[in-house]
Amino acid sequence: MQIKTLLKVTLLSLLLLGLWQSAVSFFDVPRYMLPPPTEVFDQLASRYDLLWEHAQVTLLEIGLGLFLGVTLGLISALLLSLSRHLSAFLLPLLVISQAIPVFAIAPLLVLWFGYGLASKIVMTVLIIYFPVTAACYDGLRNTPNQWLELAKTMQISLLPMLFKVRLPAALPSFASGLRIAVSVAPIGAIVGEWVGSSQGLGYLMLHANARMQVDLMFAALFVLMIISLCLYFNVDYLLNKWLPWVRFLK
Repeated sequence: MQIKTLLKVTLLSLLLLGLWQSAVSFFDVPRYMLPPPTEVFDQLASRYDLLWEHAQVTLLEIGLGLFLGVTLGLISALLLSLSRHLSAFLLPLLVISQAIPVFAIAPLLVLWFGYGLASKIVMTVLIIYFPVTAACYDGLRNTPNQWLELAKTMQISLLPMLFKVRLPAALPSFASGLRIAVSVAPIGAIVGEWVGSSQGLGYLMLHANARMQVDLMFAALFVLMIISLCLYFNVDYLLNKWLPWVRFLK
């Protein structure tokens, strides 16, 4: 993460914390509805071991879900770009699949894959699969015509053209889809844990809410927010490092 970005995030966080503390104090909000930041940080300090134990499970679900979802999305985009007939058949199925809310089928996923990691990973994969596929496929089919004409004059066959011409041209779009995937991946893991689990930050938040331990629930939410921000900014940094020319195309 760049120093300027880190400073902006830190200043914004301090401002939000100040507004939060002021609102709780000024309006005298009951702690069971909105605990002050001081109580949340007390929970972070005193229940660190518990939070870290559950955070590791959520991190594993997010990491495996991201790897599988991005891999499947990239492969699907490549297959769609190989043939117009194939894309004309598969694209409507892909769009129809998104018409079914993933949250609605979460109980079925738990029933099919159990209460372990598998159902949470599948949930994460389903949430990030479409953004990655759609972004990468859009980049593949919008390859500059000059590149394609040059490749044809050099008599490059279909597969080399796909991997050496069209895929490099689609990398900026793929990077955008990957950023979206990293942003929404924690949602899949947490929703899966809410539906049925015995570990993870989502389970901890649900358990704390049932016991009216709102400060612990906010502490788990804070840890999840830190995980999400770290994932996004690290992926964004790596993409900017590996794809430096994208900045000049904006």
